[in-house]
Amino acid sequence: MLHPDYQYTPKLIAPMASIIAAGIYPVVLGSRILGKGARKGGMPLYKYIANRLLTFLENVLIGAKLSEYHTGYRAYSSHVLRSIRLDLNSDDFIFDNEVLSQILFAGYEIAEVTCPTRYFDEASSINFWRSLRYGLGVLRVSVQHLLARLGIYIHPRYRMKENSSLPVSENSRRRVR
Repeated sequence: MLHPDYQYTPKLIAPMASIIAAGIYPVVLGSRILGKGARKGGMPLYKYIANRLLTFLENVLIGAKLSEYHTGYRAYSSHVLRSIRLDLNSDDFIFDNEVLSQILFAGYEIAEVTCPTRYFDEASSINFWRSLRYGLGVLRVSVQHLLARLGIYIHPRYRMKENSSLPVSENSRRRVR
């Protein structure tokens, strides 16, 4: 998945797909944070701070160690997408975040690769109120993930589809740089 706002180069699509096709990782994220590409590419400071804060809170609540959850550059194996309940997710910006939460809850490994990015006036961006709504949604999903992880309340989103085998490894938080 590549957001169509021209902020990311499409040149990493093939390498990301190769990581999945080779069976190294079932999910690959292009990270603007690794390699400090976000600020170099012109990400506004307030967006950078919000990204870092939300990512920190998500890592604490979800129990992961991703450099960011809000990238628009992702690759998934078909097995992963068939095994999670996409039909129970939002149809808004929070969808991508719900998918990552489900993937992490299921124990799939996620690789992160450095990706350059660029920000410019013509690139799409959500307004303040939608950003605020997104941020609150991210926190809601993270708390739901925590509750499911602790066995307190398992939202239906975190129940695997039937006939899904679950490939869990010991290094579920490794990164590719």
